[in-house]
Amino acid sequence: MDLTAIIVLIVIVVLVLVLARMSIRIVRQYEQGVLFRLGRVVGVRMPGLRFIIPVIDRLHLVSLRIVTMPIQSQGIITQDNVSVDISAVAYYRVVDAVKSVVAIENVSAAINQIAQTTLRKVVGRHSLDQTLSETQRINSDIREILDALTLEWGVEVTLVELKDIQLPDGMKRAMAKQAEAEREKRAKIIAAEGESIAATALGQASDTMMAHPLALQLRNLQSLVEIAVDNNSTVVFPAPLMSTIGELSAFLSRENQAAQAAQAASTQASPVKAA
Repeated sequence: MDLTAIIVLIVIVVLVLVLARMSIRIVRQYEQGVLFRLGRVVGVRMPGLRFIIPVIDRLHLVSLRIVTMPIQSQGIITQDNVSVDISAVAYYRVVDAVKSVVAIENVSAAINQIAQTTLRKVVGRHSLDQTLSETQRINSDIREILDALTLEWGVEVTLVELKDIQLPDGMKRAMAKQAEAEREKRAKIIAAEGESIAATALGQASDTMMAHPLALQLRNLQSLVEIAVDNNSTVVFPAPLMSTIGELSAFLSRENQAAQAAQAASTQASPVKAA
């Protein structure tokens, strides 16, 4: 075999290897391949080893995994004219490989832009209090709007979450004062309710003691015992006890006067009998 034949054989082998390399494609498990033949879509290729016609066919691989897309922070004016900076994050995945390639040029860029405009529009319809307290509702509204738009592109938005809400410094101070005033109001209400309950209990206790005077005296004696525990040199007599002592003195005084009157009457009666 001469040199020319060897060279031709080598060229043929190289061409065969190159064509074989160009005709073999591997589609991964999380991908689908959109096959174009002479510029027209002829089908979708599932995961595995796939063969195409070199030069004529072109296999475009599309990932079906969920993509995490951050939505950059942007200034938004709420319904009550408060400027806030809100950032979010969106999760989407391709559900139709052909539409994601044919219907739109760049899926990621398109979803990023439409997510920013949708976030601004939805938050602008809510007040600041609603934005802070109804984040779940806002997330649901944004997702519904995005789904209605992106399904035509073969993309499904699985989740949208507000990530960070930055308020102006003046608004932060005002909200801190409002929260502090709210807590003070609750504290005063709780204290007033406690005083009301205590007053009711004391009223019931006083009614019981009025019905049972001995209970009041026992309570007074218990108070004296509690005072004497600390080895105090001062003895405090409660006012009810003092009034009781005064009543007892008056009673003894009346008894003495009655005894003296009886004795005087008996003395006057004795001379009369003697006469």
